[in-house]
Amino acid sequence: MSFIDTFINGEEGLFKHKTLTPMQKLTLRFVVVGLVYYLFAVVEGMMMRMHLVTPGTMMDDQQYFAIMTAHPLVGIFGSSYSIVFGAFLFLVPFLMKKPLWSFKLANWTLWLIGVGTFTFWFAGFLSHYSPLYTLYWPLPADFTQFSVIGGTFFVLGIALVMVGTLFFVLNIFKTIAYNPAGAEKQPKGVLLSALGFKKVKNADGSNFVSTPVAAIARGTVDTMLNALIITFTGVLLLIYMIASMAGHDLKHSFIDALLYKNWFWWGLDLIADGLVLIFVAGTWYLLATLITGKKIFMERWARLALLIEMIVSWFVWSHHLMSDQAQPAFLKIFSGEMLTAFELITQGLAFFITLAILWQARPLKMTNPLKFLLGGLTGFALAVPAGIMQADLGLNRILHNTQWIIGPHVHVAILIGLTMTLYSAIYLLLPILTNGAKLYSQKLTNFHFWAHLIGGIGMGAFMGMAGLKGMLRRTVYFNGEYDLYMILAALAGSLLLFSFLAFFINIVMTVGLSGVIGIFSPSKLDKDKLLPE
Repeated sequence: MSFIDTFINGEEGLFKHKTLTPMQKLTLRFVVVGLVYYLFAVVEGMMMRMHLVTPGTMMDDQQYFAIMTAHPLVGIFGSSYSIVFGAFLFLVPFLMKKPLWSFKLANWTLWLIGVGTFTFWFAGFLSHYSPLYTLYWPLPADFTQFSVIGGTFFVLGIALVMVGTLFFVLNIFKTIAYNPAGAEKQPKGVLLSALGFKKVKNADGSNFVSTPVAAIARGTVDTMLNALIITFTGVLLLIYMIASMAGHDLKHSFIDALLYKNWFWWGLDLIADGLVLIFVAGTWYLLATLITGKKIFMERWARLALLIEMIVSWFVWSHHLMSDQAQPAFLKIFSGEMLTAFELITQGLAFFITLAILWQARPLKMTNPLKFLLGGLTGFALAVPAGIMQADLGLNRILHNTQWIIGPHVHVAILIGLTMTLYSAIYLLLPILTNGAKLYSQKLTNFHFWAHLIGGIGMGAFMGMAGLKGMLRRTVYFNGEYDLYMILAALAGSLLLFSFLAFFINIVMTVGLSGVIGIFSPSKLDKDKLLPE
């Protein structure tokens, strides 16, 4: 019996095991939690869209800014992290033909991220904790304008997510490096090989660590650095808040604002310009090879680009500070402009290699994983150049802090580039994770694809048009100056909501309501059935 048969379905063969294995359940739990938080983010996104069109109709400004504070974090940590971590905790052992290092640690990752996300979301929603970018913006901060209690629980929620993230990092690195009992001994230096600092080959000359696993390992480095920085920053915020509750004002005596901004943007940028780009590139390669059955085109260059992207991601943070007058000019030009341009090259190379893999396999049937993969490629083809445009000192003076930043760049990258890539992976893995369950409705899937693609690009485009006209982000306008763009953006955003509902209904009908509930039922881990023969 092959390893894949054993790994997925125990002793009964592929798609014949009637009950889900622990690894299948674990992965599906991550996906379900991620999709629930995605719904949170989409619904709150639509609430904010409506507030921009008709301020005060659905909520007051305090609630609006509280939602805006939590909204990106729910989307990134609660949704994207859950889905990505679940997929990679399944795929790394799957591709390396050995069990996950710690099943219990993976469960801790799931619940820490799930509970942590709810904690910071609920703290903001209930207390109107709305400092916007206090987590991203310079200390000292004025904590007299919002609830210190709400802020404390908000930061504690973030801390839970970061602890879960560090558990994921440990599990991934350990799974790559360790040699399970009863398995064929792997060569030394496997983790260094995955990170790109050592060559470990098979007898036939191929890489011992596959390129997708190498991408996961290198993206996980940025995940680890980001988690450490966010955790440290959370500690700083707690110190300020506790001091404030004790009657001590630290806002003029503790942390230099410019130093803090550079520190935090260095950490935060590791998500967008390191973790996302590296993880997405590796996922593209994996999806393309699984869809076509072909090997990675120019694999040597693909692995080199992943290594370069990991290193470049450590030095590009200053493009977020190009309009900050105190930021040194050297950092603006070298980090903000010159090094950032490398990301267009590395991501462009990943884009080209993925298309080349698909081109070599012509003719291809337009399956659900393939068309969502093409949608993800389209998203990054639009969003990455939009980001490079912002990383120009001249254009940045026009585009900085406008709706352009959050529209054509951030939302198109996340909603179209990242999310459609994740949807491609979900559609591809669904039969594997559900023992061959047949998709309930292809019509719902087609609607999901087109509504999501058109809605995401449309919303980003209309937000960008408003930004080019001068509409600032994080600002509510009462004179109706930008109403046309905001109405069109809201209509496009509604397509995103309807597309998700079509997808969610389709998945629930595919596995059944009892199947969804069964995903969260306890199951005994039988390690023997996870070991390769």
